[in-house]
Amino acid sequence: MIYHAQSVVRAVNRALVVVDMPFGTYQSDSNNALKSAIRIMKETGAHAVKLEGGEEVLPSIRKIIDAGIPVMGHLGLTPQSIYKFGTYSVRAKEEEEAKMLMGDAKRLEEAGCFSVVFEKIPAALASKASSSLRIPTIGIGAGVDCDGQVLVLHDMLGITQEFSPRFLRRYADLEDTIDSAISAYIQDVRSKSFPTADESY
Repeated sequence: MIYHAQSVVRAVNRALVVVDMPFGTYQSDSNNALKSAIRIMKETGAHAVKLEGGEEVLPSIRKIIDAGIPVMGHLGLTPQSIYKFGTYSVRAKEEEEAKMLMGDAKRLEEAGCFSVVFEKIPAALASKASSSLRIPTIGIGAGVDCDGQVLVLHDMLGITQEFSPRFLRRYADLEDTIDSAISAYIQDVRSKSFPTADESY
């Protein structure tokens, strides 16, 4: 994550860069979480970190925030815990889990998170949670009433086709374009029509 974040930071002019803390860097204890967050911030030049989870990671969140590092929360479907759920299906459809999500969202705000991601939860729940918070919410498969939206670039551009959840809107179909371009290049190299004399020194 440090390597990827360094690349992103070098390329941005004004965007807020938030680094997902990797699995295992914050779940075990808050001291490890703080060390990991400090390393990420120092080595990347990013502006904030993001942690998945609610009440169970609050000690880590508080410790990181107390050290002066901004934290974004993440609730609903939390991909780092996918083996606990066993599925990528919509989270918090049942009343008990929805109530827990609402409570966790409030706890994240009270702990000092500057924003929270809601991933793959019912739109009505995301709307209710968003209106109950003072901090911005970012949705990914959580309806239109969040303050911002996530759509992964490779999915949006159709570079990857095997992933096709309901919330994904493809704005291009570049997989076929890329495949065709690479195939044409290979054929031109094999037939020695590339490079031509004009393309050589």
